[in-house]
Amino acid sequence: MLSWTRKRHHFIRVRLVVLFVLASMANGQAQVDWKKEWEKTLQEAKKEGKIVVGIPARAELRRELEALFKPQFGIDMELLTARGPQNASRIASEYKAGVKYFDVFLGGSGTYESLVDDGMVDPLTANLILPEVKEEKYWWGGHIWEDNVKTKRFLYSFIADAGTGGFWYNTNAAKPDELRSLDDFLNPKWKGKVGFLDPRTPGSGQSIWSFLWDVKGEGYLRKLVQQDLFVSRDQRQLADALAKGKLAIALGVSFYTLEGFLIVNLPVKELPKLKEGAPSSNGSGVIGIVKNPPHPYAAKVFVNWLLGRQGQELYVKVMHQSTRRLDVDTKWLQEHGVQAAKDVLTVEEYHRVRNHLEDKYIRVRLPAAKFAEQILN
Repeated sequence: MLSWTRKRHHFIRVRLVVLFVLASMANGQAQVDWKKEWEKTLQEAKKEGKIVVGIPARAELRRELEALFKPQFGIDMELLTARGPQNASRIASEYKAGVKYFDVFLGGSGTYESLVDDGMVDPLTANLILPEVKEEKYWWGGHIWEDNVKTKRFLYSFIADAGTGGFWYNTNAAKPDELRSLDDFLNPKWKGKVGFLDPRTPGSGQSIWSFLWDVKGEGYLRKLVQQDLFVSRDQRQLADALAKGKLAIALGVSFYTLEGFLIVNLPVKELPKLKEGAPSSNGSGVIGIVKNPPHPYAAKVFVNWLLGRQGQELYVKVMHQSTRRLDVDTKWLQEHGVQAAKDVLTVEEYHRVRNHLEDKYIRVRLPAAKFAEQILN
């Protein structure tokens, strides 16, 4: 006859076996469920036959996406390249007019929050299917949402650079040792020689302006504007002026705008890290789906693919921005002056130094942009 202790151990072993079997069955069923959903989504997406996506103003991104996505899934793509605020404005105006044209949009922090607030965006969580996208273990820092305060889960943030790019100088007009601190931009030598991507609209110009507002204050920004600051919403205009030496410094211009200038060795270079540092950035790494899109299944396919390993490898290669996916190599970006947050920061450090996501957008970027409107009129 079994002793009470042996009976108890036997009961525990049996219970563990049962729990293991049940867990295996549940896991197997979950795999079947997502695979069925994915197959159905692919089939319906092919019937829709098209997807319309607003993407950053990067022609190479359009070419690379068309070359890879369309042949793989049999879905035509219409990719509308423009600065985020332009795409956001168009989506809003068409939506209010009852026109549903866009399916998905990509852009930077602060660009699409107004669409969420106006009920023009679908929750992204309901459109995530693939385990490699849904499961947090594949993402450095877990899931990070642009709308992180109200936990709406509409806008996903998939890029995390350790610093904000966009501090550029003309190598014939300035030397890096002359520009080691933000205070050096106030030197009378640079009067009329500093360009700035308009901080009154979302984008890298607003990101840098809000950083200056946060760490240096409004007094500093008033002095900077008194340098006869050249403000433009046209990145190409700023890039041309910098390359020709009409500007010595340009703030807020993206790498992909200046890449062609760098390739042909024009006198343009990014400033070394300043004394005050720079905030981490999510670049053009925010994605969302327009509410009730015209091609809902194709939208699901695109979002799951882009946030998967293959899509993120493409995005990193073209945009030179750092995905948070742990299975995508980003260390090579350091050769181009870009450091991935996941390669050099802890998650805690990242959250301390970022100036994007909804909490910082409300506390820093919005008041900084409002101040820009006051003094740049």
